Amino acid sequence: MKPTGFKAIFVRSVLQLVRRPIYWVGFFVLPLFTFLLLSNLMENELPYHVPAAIVDKDGSSLSRSVTQNLAGMQLVDLKESCNSFTEARHLMQEGKVFGYFLIPENFQQDLLSGRKPVITFYTNMTYYVPASLLLKTFKTTAMYTKAGVAMNVLESVGASPGQVTSLLLPVNIQSRAIHNPGLSYAVYLCNSFIPCVLQLMILLMTCFSLGQEIKYGTSGRLLAMADGSIVKALAAKLLPQTIVWIVMALFMESWLYGINGYPMHGSWFWMTLSEVMYVFACQGMALFIFGALPNLRLSLSVSALLGILSFSIAAFSFPVESMYPAMGVFSWIVPIRYNFLIYIDQALNGIHIYYSRVWFVAYIVFMLLPLTLLWRLRKYMSKPVYCQ
Repeated sequence: MKPTGFKAIFVRSVLQLVRRPIYWVGFFVLPLFTFLLLSNLMENELPYHVPAAIVDKDGSSLSRSVTQNLAGMQLVDLKESCNSFTEARHLMQEGKVFGYFLIPENFQQDLLSGRKPVITFYTNMTYYVPASLLLKTFKTTAMYTKAGVAMNVLESVGASPGQVTSLLLPVNIQSRAIHNPGLSYAVYLCNSFIPCVLQLMILLMTCFSLGQEIKYGTSGRLLAMADGSIVKALAAKLLPQTIVWIVMALFMESWLYGINGYPMHGSWFWMTLSEVMYVFACQGMALFIFGALPNLRLSLSVSALLGILSFSIAAFSFPVESMYPAMGVFSWIVPIRYNFLIYIDQALNGIHIYYSRVWFVAYIVFMLLPLTLLWRLRKYMSKPVYCQ
């Protein structure tokens, strides 16, 4: 007589995880590879030395000075010096540069005579982050050029340096980046993208493990071992996976806030609780998907689609308030959105847990979500029919 009960299903599930290489890849190799990859990509905090081109149609001492100033900027790497607008445009279209800075003909002459020459710069916003950095640097260079010329003109007519400064900069501006003073892209990219990858893998591996039971017709045996209880069958089946995912989530937390030293202004306890509940919420979401589509191919497809779209709809860098309402509503149907909000409240801002209570309740809603479809899941698992 074959063993039955919770322990027998648990042992069976552990053996499945150990014996099949695909589980090792899904549970360990891919998540750890992603953790290391994203952290390594963001090691310098900003994408320094973005390739750019310069088009100097003037060739004057002032235009050469502007080129030298631009080349000295840390975020820019002037790889190309082009002779025409067309040449620079082709380089950008080929992906060799992300933007170019165009100095018009008679630039110095027009500027000194007060004819207001136009400096033009182009950036390829298909690559949003490097292009945005280039745009910022180009604007800064243009402003410094204008201010430098104005300062020379004012000083030539007898104005003192103090008077020139008060005229060009009547109001001093102090910019303070709260909780991210270095303007590090890693602080918000890694802390949002890495948990999102974890959500993707939980969705995929949960649906895959349950889909395999139906595909190979072993789900009926699984229910028999649980004495017909779908709750016991799922709990024992997924418990080993839950343990692995919790370990991965805690490692992720240690990796982000401990090893990499990203800001942690709040309580470690609440962040740890958030990561543990996040794992349960993702598994609840996966169970709901599989309950609605108890088919290996369809459930994996929906999980992959939802997991990939979460990088956009979870509003990591583009606020929900600025989205179209019909699209913004989708940001609230994925667990990563609430993990991100708790991260901002607790790790970045360090505010009282009272203000994050709703997000923890959302975790619980995701955990309870599959209860609505347990009857459907039990029906398909008791009489498995695999459809390609």
